[in-house]
Amino acid sequence: MASMSNIHLLQQSKSSSFYKQHATNSITSIANRRRTRLEFSPLSKKIESTKQVIFSSTPLKFVGLNEILKHHDSHKSWITKAAAADAEGREIEIANGSAKPGKSFAERFPALVTGFFFFTWYFLNVIFNILNKKVYNYFPYPYFVSAVHLLVGVSYCLVSWAFGLPKRAPVDKEILGILTPVAFCHALGHVMSNVSFAAVAVSFTHTIKALEPFFNAGASQFVLGHQIPLPLWLSLAPVVIGVSMASLTELSFNWTGFISAMISNIAFTYRSIYSKKAMTGMDSTNVYAYTSIIALLFCLPPAIFIEGPHLMQYGFKEAIAKVGLYKFLSDLFWIGMFYHLYNQVATNTLERVAPLTHAVGNVLKRVFVIGFSIVVFGNKISTQTGIGTGIAIAGVALYSLIKANMEEEKRKSAKTPAS
Repeated sequence: MASMSNIHLLQQSKSSSFYKQHATNSITSIANRRRTRLEFSPLSKKIESTKQVIFSSTPLKFVGLNEILKHHDSHKSWITKAAAADAEGREIEIANGSAKPGKSFAERFPALVTGFFFFTWYFLNVIFNILNKKVYNYFPYPYFVSAVHLLVGVSYCLVSWAFGLPKRAPVDKEILGILTPVAFCHALGHVMSNVSFAAVAVSFTHTIKALEPFFNAGASQFVLGHQIPLPLWLSLAPVVIGVSMASLTELSFNWTGFISAMISNIAFTYRSIYSKKAMTGMDSTNVYAYTSIIALLFCLPPAIFIEGPHLMQYGFKEAIAKVGLYKFLSDLFWIGMFYHLYNQVATNTLERVAPLTHAVGNVLKRVFVIGFSIVVFGNKISTQTGIGTGIAIAGVALYSLIKANMEEEKRKSAKTPAS
């Protein structure tokens, strides 16, 4: 038994020696292969030529968020402009660790954007006046057409509200009470303007409407009790003289067109007076929307009772017979759309500019409309009418510039602190 045990122990010893030797040979072989690979590496010689790397037993220390914030606070002047863009395509400026949107296109090029607004305003206004007059040439019903203008505009506002563009502002009885006089004057002025457009040439109606500053000055002095300086009154003299000259020799002159344009001037003057009292804190888009809705309610009764019977018997049939149903309906729709859009863009444009630019823009708009209407419709005007129109427009420009300068001086003096 003892010999058998010795034999067994000997075999185990040999076996363990064999495995140890095999393991040693395997490790040596792997080391040789690794050494061979390093010899082919371009980094091997550099590694061998460097000093011996000593690994510290000190554990690695990871920098936490608090350390980063402390480091950031010690460099508050750090500013980085990232080459990123937000949803509107604007650069993002990262200042003090917080992302701030850079200037938008409108902020970088304000003059270009404002010029585009003016161009759009004039373009829409000219197109409206041309289409409006063309409709009256085969459908002379200004009360009904005025209601259509407002109806299309109101529909546009309702659709915009439905999509939240813009969000509808809440309204109560008090606000409606304030806006109702404004809407009534707006409706009256709009209807009377269209009666004049239907009766006489577009250029002549706009020449008569050049008297609107005269009525505004009179209402400010005698209704509101505001003292109008003498230079402002004197600047209105060319307007009155020019309109008188143009009216005496206007080939399309008739009393319906003349009186209607004058009533329109008075109505829009009182609209301006009541508008100053209608500062409800509501944005201009919502104010105009509510004004249009109320004005439509004022326009419907005269359209129904004055022109309704004749429209049902002759008006619609004659218009459809002349141009067809599709063109008739599309013309009514587009003049309403252009009417609303040009008024809305005009409001947006005038909010962007100073009073002086506002005044010049209004005068140039009237010049554009008169000039384009003469060219498009080929209206013949006498030499005296042309001279009178030019004098009236020059007078309006002079009045507007003086008034704008006065308002600017008043604004600056109000901002200046009392010494």
